[in-house]
Amino acid sequence: MTLRLCCAWISILLLLPSFSDGGKLLVVPMVGSHWLSMKEVVEKLSERGHEVVVLVPEVSWHMETTQAYKVVTHPVRQTLEDLENAFQECLAVHLTEKPFPLNVLAMYKVSVHTYNTFFGQCKDLFRSQGTLRFLNQSGFDAILTDPIFMCGPILAHHLSLPFVFFMRGFGCNLHFAAPQCPSPPSYIPRLFSFYSDHMTFFQRVENALISLLEHQYCNDYYAEALKLSSEVLQRDVSLMDLVNSAAIWLLRFDFVFEYVRPVMPNMVFIGGINCAKEKPLPKEFEAMVNASGEHGIVVFSLGSMVSEIPMKKAMEIAEGLGTIPQTVFWRYTGKAPPNLPKNVKLVKWLPQNDLLAHPKTRAFITHGGSHGVYEGICNAVPMVLMPLFGDQMDNAKRVESRGAGLTLNILEMTSNDISTALKAVINDKKYKENIQRLSDLHLDRPIHPLDLAVHWVEFVMRHKGAPHLRPAAHDLNWVQYHSLDVIAFLAAVALLSLFISFKCCLCCCRRCFCKKGRTGKPTKAKSH
Repeated sequence: MTLRLCCAWISILLLLPSFSDGGKLLVVPMVGSHWLSMKEVVEKLSERGHEVVVLVPEVSWHMETTQAYKVVTHPVRQTLEDLENAFQECLAVHLTEKPFPLNVLAMYKVSVHTYNTFFGQCKDLFRSQGTLRFLNQSGFDAILTDPIFMCGPILAHHLSLPFVFFMRGFGCNLHFAAPQCPSPPSYIPRLFSFYSDHMTFFQRVENALISLLEHQYCNDYYAEALKLSSEVLQRDVSLMDLVNSAAIWLLRFDFVFEYVRPVMPNMVFIGGINCAKEKPLPKEFEAMVNASGEHGIVVFSLGSMVSEIPMKKAMEIAEGLGTIPQTVFWRYTGKAPPNLPKNVKLVKWLPQNDLLAHPKTRAFITHGGSHGVYEGICNAVPMVLMPLFGDQMDNAKRVESRGAGLTLNILEMTSNDISTALKAVINDKKYKENIQRLSDLHLDRPIHPLDLAVHWVEFVMRHKGAPHLRPAAHDLNWVQYHSLDVIAFLAAVALLSLFISFKCCLCCCRRCFCKKGRTGKPTKAKSH
């Protein structure tokens, strides 16, 4: 009996990951909501026996860490107030109505300012010689990073380490252009175009113009990052140079949500990675949900980083929410609107995924962030989307084009618009049927996105990259990639052949007509 017990314990220990077999991973995350799903991958890798080091600024914004992994901080000059003010300024501009094109210019200008404020922390990292010395001497196998702030790619090149990207996507199609994916603008809408994959002629014209300008947009947006990378790497660096050598792209979407398009083999789709298993509701929420009766509840959240809005807009929303019989859980930390109806419960925090999974939930009001959208899809809850900034407008368009929700312009919507949209997604069965179909498709998968992400990070750590998945297109210039030299050569051969053929025909015709002319002349009789 004792022998059997010992053998059983030995078998269990052999199956468990050991720290001696584990690798060493450096994680360079992005602050804010982007960290929420990356954190799950980091914790899973740590559980599997890898030594995971998360590099964060001493002053980090909306980023909670745990003891499941090692955290290394580096000194920065910004205060938390500086970061919060930059974000709130950006949010205020996006919530201010202005005529076109002043609104676009204002949004772009404030977005660049916000980016430069946060990117200042990356500059401080490369000023910290002690931190860089530690990173150089640590012997990491790979880097896992969200490249939106570009600090991770710069550090990966500086340390000469293979790196894995974990992201939703860039605003300028860079996440498809850098891996060399074909992106015809005829049916692949660009971010910020707010179009679906079925476009009219003039929409395709606009989409083509955006595709021509988006590279320049990104170069201007990341000007500070390019300047720093050139200083750190001591050579001229383009934006494409920074990102096109990523070993694996872990992209937080799938083709249930995203429009179908050509992709490369080093792109791995992990949409819904943030969808957690349903847990029992806290008692106070359970009591309020049960008290909602047959009408059920509506969950309302504008994301983890936005929990209050201007009072005028809050009052319009409150008025619209008061027209439905459902109980509304609204995550809101600002001053309560004076016209707040009885069916609306303001909460500073809510268990969003658990509430969405509850059978009494009838609708989800969301800002359209990818985390919230996927929680809505996973739990098959129809959505009313109020996008604010970033990729949220395009996310909302994708949900709406699938018939799984309705989109409202938060700047122009009225209380009547909110009421109409909510009543539609709650009472019209087609929205529930469509979101249920999306949910069934999304959940019918051979492996959970979290396990898929962990596998590919470990793959890069084991094999020091994934060069076998890198297409030869990276080694071609623009002329060679589009075969313009081949086309020019074939055109020259064809023209030369035509020219020679024409000359031959012309020569033959001349000889033929000249011969006929000579034989056709009458001969003169000789005179004696």
